[in-house]
Amino acid sequence: MDDVTLLVGTTKGAFLVAGGRDRSGWDVRGPFCGLWPINHMAGADGVIWAGGGNDWFGAGVWRSVDGGASWELSRFARGQMDGFLASEPEVAASFGWEPSPPAPFDEEVTAVWSVVRIGKRLYAGTKPAQFFVSEDDGVTWKRLDALHTHSSSKDWNPGAAGLVLHTILGDPGAPEKLWVGISAAGVFATEDGGQSWERRNRLSNAEACAHHTHPAGPRDGDTGHCVHNMMRAGGDVLYQQNHHGVWRSGDGGRSWDDITEGLPSTFGFPIRVHPRDPETIWVLPLNGDAVGRYPPDAAPAVWKSADAGRSWTARREGLPGQAFFTVLRQAMAGDTRDPVGIYFGTNSGSVFASLDEGESWNEVVRHLPTVLSVEVMEE
Repeated sequence: MDDVTLLVGTTKGAFLVAGGRDRSGWDVRGPFCGLWPINHMAGADGVIWAGGGNDWFGAGVWRSVDGGASWELSRFARGQMDGFLASEPEVAASFGWEPSPPAPFDEEVTAVWSVVRIGKRLYAGTKPAQFFVSEDDGVTWKRLDALHTHSSSKDWNPGAAGLVLHTILGDPGAPEKLWVGISAAGVFATEDGGQSWERRNRLSNAEACAHHTHPAGPRDGDTGHCVHNMMRAGGDVLYQQNHHGVWRSGDGGRSWDDITEGLPSTFGFPIRVHPRDPETIWVLPLNGDAVGRYPPDAAPAVWKSADAGRSWTARREGLPGQAFFTVLRQAMAGDTRDPVGIYFGTNSGSVFASLDEGESWNEVVRHLPTVLSVEVMEE
């Protein structure tokens, strides 16, 4: 069996949480990446990537080839910090800092929100929503302009976190086939490696959900464009947690079925799919965008479906009896063991793990900064 390491992105850098082959002990290392906010991480073939930044730091992807011992930054854009350091050289010198040289996408992006390895290519999504590819494992990057110049782009509206490309999915058997999720523009798919894109938000039964009073709800034949997170279950089966409901597509996103019935709310951020069973999924509902964004009745539960969303059951064993935390869109992950391990991080700095496919839970890390993302690296 491979070692399991959790890649945890936080508001104050990246952390590596090693559980070893028996998924226990959970040794914590960090923070890494210059205390940048790290929105998402990925790991493959001995390399770890951490994408992040903000208006102050700028945008970029950090890269480690030695298990986190050292990191190099591939900068997309400079931030306000660089302007300040240039204007205050004495202050900069006192901290041992100096402004960064010009970056290739200055004033065009403010943060990296997703980083994913698919085949031999590394992809990144940014704020505002743009799509990038690296052919050299994250050393250099090229923007694929066809997405952010899509004919619908003039109508894209930012979500609460801004206009962000937060989810990138691929088909390892067909590397030119990709899907992305943008808040709040919806789901887009390409079958030519990003040279052209199709918007895919259509309801499978538009008559049943023709209009909804919530501004992010389904309307005009679409699911609602504020997709929060999305996963591929194999073939053309996709699932998404939307701002307003959980949805399933059996045709690569060309149409979507509402599978929210049975859940305690329509709102939530993450969704997870079993690596071998396309009908087993996990979500973590929250009580709504305007009433706190914490678990309904402050009673945390991960809700599991073993039948593709036709029914749901709550799993609470080991979770706090009362908690007001939020679990953000990229803060739930899974390994490929048997039984599968499921992990999620909270904005209160905890990471919870289930080593029995979500049936019971244990807090394995606490008191981290706000957790923005959790991914699993198995090596």
